[in-house]
Amino acid sequence: MEYIKLGHSGLQVSRLCLGTMNMGSKNWKPWIFDEAQSEPIIRHALEKGINFIDLADFYSSGAGEEVVGRVLKRLAQRDELVLTTKVGYPLGGGQNNQGHSRKHILDSIDGSLRRLGTDYVDIYMLHYFDVNTPIEETWEAMNSIVRSGKARYVGVSTMYCWQLAKILWCCERNGFVKPINMQLQLNCAYREEEREMMPFCRDQGLGVSVFSPLARGLLSGDVQSVRNQTDFFTREMYADETSLQIAESVARVAAARGMSSAQVAQAWVLSHPGVDAMLVGADSVAQLDSAIAALHTPLDSEERFELERNYTPCDLINDYTAGKRIARHSRAARTLFANPDLQGVSHDNITAA
Repeated sequence: MEYIKLGHSGLQVSRLCLGTMNMGSKNWKPWIFDEAQSEPIIRHALEKGINFIDLADFYSSGAGEEVVGRVLKRLAQRDELVLTTKVGYPLGGGQNNQGHSRKHILDSIDGSLRRLGTDYVDIYMLHYFDVNTPIEETWEAMNSIVRSGKARYVGVSTMYCWQLAKILWCCERNGFVKPINMQLQLNCAYREEEREMMPFCRDQGLGVSVFSPLARGLLSGDVQSVRNQTDFFTREMYADETSLQIAESVARVAAARGMSSAQVAQAWVLSHPGVDAMLVGADSVAQLDSAIAALHTPLDSEERFELERNYTPCDLINDYTAGKRIARHSRAARTLFANPDLQGVSHDNITAA
């Protein structure tokens, strides 16, 4: 396992971060793993040196934190882990059960700590940017959580670059603790964060952790998974023709290399100069091993061109663009990947690659 210091902090995290959205209760989503199914995956991640674990109170309506917390208590030493959880999306009933008001943030950190069975989290993160709450109120609450010892650091996720700039300006003006990490979506089929957010994070000293490296399973070739058949967000984000063409290119490179499409797609993310850590939402030990192998899978210039040639600009994927995204077009293949034999790897048979 490889380790890095996250952003401008001294916090050492593994370059692979175990995502836990798929762990908790099937009452929430049909593709969720219960505690017995989750434990072997968590155990394998720990055995392979992963110390970075990502959660959110929203996952399985709180049951995700409970399940992962119980498993970690059996398998790991708390001080060897870097636990992060997120706040913002609805949890429970009432008018103040969501967003980033002081009331909801302070209530939520206590709920997360109780469910996880720990006195603190290492990074407490905003799940998105709440446009309905003054940023001074939000960040004063986040600052107080760090000062109280309930979180060691704070972070952010999934927002516009100007919104992150507003947070940092608020911190500078008020002497609040700054976020050390930005968690964002990045993969071969979605690269919009390269334009502004990732360079800005580098300039401002924030670490970058990346989720959805497989475009919610599209780039693994497993378009018929239970999740992709029941999760409408996958169609909303990755049903356009360009995304499907990118999946075909991933399958072509994988076929030429004799490895899985998932490993190729993850290798592209992990070799990106703007990425510090990659989240892995594994459904099996084998999927974890694929991500670990991707850490040491170099891609040459022609492979990169094939993986990147279809990409064209698109709308950002966030809470504000749902239902408004525009279809895209791609460029022609060249050199090795213009070979008719490899062109035969199409969307219809990427599951075989």
